[in-house]
Amino acid sequence: MNILSLIITIAIAFLITVLLSPILIPFLRRLKFGQSIREEGPKSHMKKTGTPTMGGILIMLSIVITSFIMVSKFGDGEIGYELGLLLFVLLGYGLLGFLDDFIKVVLKRNLGLTSRQKMLGQIIIAIIFYIILKKQGFPTYIQIPGTDIQWDLGIGYAFLIIFILVGASNGVNLTDGLDGLLSGTAAIAFGAFGILAWYGEPQIEVAIFSLAVVGALLGFLVFNAHPAKVFMGDTGSLALGGAVAAVAILTKMEILLVIIGGVFVMETLSVIIQVISFKTTGKRVFKMSPLHHHYELVGWSEWRIVTTFWLMGLVFAALGIYIEVWLG
Repeated sequence: MNILSLIITIAIAFLITVLLSPILIPFLRRLKFGQSIREEGPKSHMKKTGTPTMGGILIMLSIVITSFIMVSKFGDGEIGYELGLLLFVLLGYGLLGFLDDFIKVVLKRNLGLTSRQKMLGQIIIAIIFYIILKKQGFPTYIQIPGTDIQWDLGIGYAFLIIFILVGASNGVNLTDGLDGLLSGTAAIAFGAFGILAWYGEPQIEVAIFSLAVVGALLGFLVFNAHPAKVFMGDTGSLALGGAVAAVAILTKMEILLVIIGGVFVMETLSVIIQVISFKTTGKRVFKMSPLHHHYELVGWSEWRIVTTFWLMGLVFAALGIYIEVWLG
């Protein structure tokens, strides 16, 4: 599989998304699947109320179709366990997000699934993911990026997988708060993992899947950039969070996920810091969390925040690739 094949993978997913979006978006609008805005969020977001959501359905559809096409072309003629696992996590977390969105927009319960219900679903999917990995004899060590230092965690690896999948899905979900923010940062992160999966001893299915995600997100960004005509909803954000974690695990780059997904880590830490500070001191460190809302209230324009976070994502991705390729 050469570089041209990688570009074709991105192009196919991009075209599928771009061509289907003008069909799906009006359909979502007719079904009245419009975004409901949290009252405690920035007041400037109230004008986004009613914008079609659940666009994550389109993203997942594009990824699945592209992955099957390209794996059939460049794989062994059949779907291997790696792509099967990636699609399982993508669709599993996507279904969880769809239920959350459905409760919000159809049943008009603005908070969607309860935190316990969502966490339980995330953990169950992570456990199934680990069980399948174990049956495949997947190694249970972790390795420090750029070194030969490894630790075999044994059964402890199961808990690490649960932590990574649940943590990443929630971190990515928190990042989905501004037009195009998650579409861009996730495309960058998946692009980095796609390159690394292809480099060295290539994991073709993982590389194809990752770049299919890139193409799907770039196509979605055409309609999701400010001012957004559609949102991906939890359907998309939870699916992407679980998927990027699964990619990191299958490529044995679990620790590197913290670097390549640096934007998601920052967003998550901002929420954790805000909650701890408020509960212990009664004071807030940020004007609002996650972090992107803080910059909104500081006075930054939405487009400035998004492009700045994209740039940060590129820096984190480049750093991750540098550590793995040049220091490894």
